[in-house]
Amino acid sequence: MKTKRNQPQALGYTRTSSAANVGEGKDSEPRQRRAIERFAKSAGIAVVEWFADPAVSGADPIESRPGFAALLNRVTGNGVRVVLVEDATRFARDLMAQELGIGVLVKLGVRVLTATGDDLTEVADPMRVAMRQIAGAFSQLEKARLVAKLKVARERKREITGKCEGRKPYAEAIPETVALAKRLHAEGMSLRAISSALAAAGHLTGHGRPHVASAVAKMLA
Repeated sequence: MKTKRNQPQALGYTRTSSAANVGEGKDSEPRQRRAIERFAKSAGIAVVEWFADPAVSGADPIESRPGFAALLNRVTGNGVRVVLVEDATRFARDLMAQELGIGVLVKLGVRVLTATGDDLTEVADPMRVAMRQIAGAFSQLEKARLVAKLKVARERKREITGKCEGRKPYAEAIPETVALAKRLHAEGMSLRAISSALAAAGHLTGHGRPHVASAVAKMLA
């Protein structure tokens, strides 16, 4: 990226916490980049390189994240000392991870700015430090509440249906295949013979392979 002479430089960092927000057509990372780019343009900062951690929890320590670890290597190697993130939760959602990460960056002389201009690494102003910690605590609390709600929903579904998540049993996933397997078994065919007969009739796995004998046994259970 071309930069103007003496123009401040920064590294951009994005993090998505779920694999559902990763990949083509997903909005999380592009949205973060747009917010960072808008702020950088208004502040006269050139984003010279991007780093990303797709599907990485905000509770993970920054040094354990592949993308941020690469960013730290870049920081220590070329003199860029500003990192731009969309907001504090993209840096770290867990309060402990946030404070430990900030401590590491402060020692390296790195500033982390959000797309709204907040300096997450500000340590001179006690009020700003307190507000940052309060925001991190509320973010962590909200995440804990969401996890608790999802757990209650799973348990309620399990009480009603007897199951909640995971692979569907064969009787639900491939009822026609199971029905044929049981009919063949009633005729006295062995598991291997049933596997071959199912394949001949076009009843294959999702990968286009014959159902193995152990799978046939589960169908008959």
